[in-house]
Amino acid sequence: MANKALVVDDDKVTLELLSFQLQAEGFETITAERGTKGLEYVRENDFDIILTDLNLPDISGIEMVKRSKEIAPQTEIIMITGFGSMEKAIEATKAGAFYYIEKPVEFDELLVLITKAVERKQQAREIQELRGKLSSKTSYEGVIGGSRSMQQIYEIIENVAESDANIFILGESGTGKEVIANAIHYKSRRSNKPFVKVNCSALPKDLIESQLFGHVKGSFTGAHADKVGFIGQAAAGSLLLDEIAEMPLDVQPKLLRILQEKAYYRVGSDKAQEADFRLITSTNRTPFEAIQDGFLREDLYYRINTIEIMIPPLRERMEDVSMLAEHFLHIYADKYKRKDLEFSQSAYNQMLNYNWRGNVRELQHVIERAVLLSKNRKIEKLDIPRSAAVAVAAGGQVETVMSAPMNTYVPSFDTAPSLPELEISVGQNGESKELFQEIGKLIVDKLPEPEEGTDQKDVFNEIENGVVTAALRRTKGNKQAAANLLGLYRPRLYGMIKRHNIEEKAD
Repeated sequence: MANKALVVDDDKVTLELLSFQLQAEGFETITAERGTKGLEYVRENDFDIILTDLNLPDISGIEMVKRSKEIAPQTEIIMITGFGSMEKAIEATKAGAFYYIEKPVEFDELLVLITKAVERKQQAREIQELRGKLSSKTSYEGVIGGSRSMQQIYEIIENVAESDANIFILGESGTGKEVIANAIHYKSRRSNKPFVKVNCSALPKDLIESQLFGHVKGSFTGAHADKVGFIGQAAAGSLLLDEIAEMPLDVQPKLLRILQEKAYYRVGSDKAQEADFRLITSTNRTPFEAIQDGFLREDLYYRINTIEIMIPPLRERMEDVSMLAEHFLHIYADKYKRKDLEFSQSAYNQMLNYNWRGNVRELQHVIERAVLLSKNRKIEKLDIPRSAAVAVAAGGQVETVMSAPMNTYVPSFDTAPSLPELEISVGQNGESKELFQEIGKLIVDKLPEPEEGTDQKDVFNEIENGVVTAALRRTKGNKQAAANLLGLYRPRLYGMIKRHNIEEKAD
């Protein structure tokens, strides 16, 4: 599809010339001799670029820029100015113009600016589309999860994967740190190069330097041949140092030096080797505790922590449990030739009433075991501690859970303050968007200003809690009906109920 340009100028010769030159470059052009007519065109069309003269017969070029930006914020505008009007041109850029150029216009110079402006708009559009896609993703580059915390991780990966920034991944054991590292590498420009993974806690202490940096023949007893080392193997690719806090303290300064100087030496050699790799590190320790306890050097921490990705434990994103379970069910049913397996409601009950101390890894093993032990098409029960009758709370305490049919619960809550009635119809064709915008504005307008030194509540978390509660109240506790009302997969609704500790009672 051709790019579309609007040219606004009261000089007919200029209009015809610019229109001809732009069309020769593949642009579809519309021209206007007056600013007000140009604004009409802006309202009616999606332009990739607007060219406007500073001096128009009806409105000023600066007003043209301001009003065009109000109508089409992502469309870039180039101001064409006469001699001696540079101050006004600078004022136009402050009003939102992409750039300005003086008459007489050299089209080759103008075309360079137009190309950059069009690329900028396209990038803005792509980012907006990406955010829309990410907001509904339940998986991303092999990572499973549709919770808000996982959406944020997907967006971080998308933003940083193409760079060579050092990535520091934090998370409890079993949360999927290596899976996130895989996503970063395979989304990067180094994706067709090696991805070398090193578990620092598993390296032999007396050979760790040789393993990492390599060695030359005869450098120590047993060095019968040259060895490249993990850093050399990762040349032009990525290097994952898993459990970085387990790396011996005397080796950490050498790693720091490599990151600073982009060079390293094999054991027994004085010849510098180029260090060309993208570093990804991970740990299940709290960084500052690791520093305080003497496991991690503070200077190395700041060097490797250009971008930090914190993976929440599974118990904090319970709405992802069912998605992960279905994912593993598909994998192991295929692996063990147990086609058409599915979970019963009681199995979902168990999943969502268990703490998952081992996180995703524990869930994976439970599902594999369930597939292997299943005797018919439906998995009725999972082999997890104390079954679904007992749920282990995040703090380690044990609480009893009622076992009643999952679609007959009625939430018992104090009556929440009601929102004022909004006279907006919610129909089948997207009219609800305006309703949600109004509700969002109402909520935000009522929020108190943040006070310095105080922790702010997660507003979206509170809204989610309120929406789920309201849906269950409206459907008289029928969870399937509530899930349908909210457009959710039913197990995801169960996860939200569990995560928000929504109090329930059986009919």
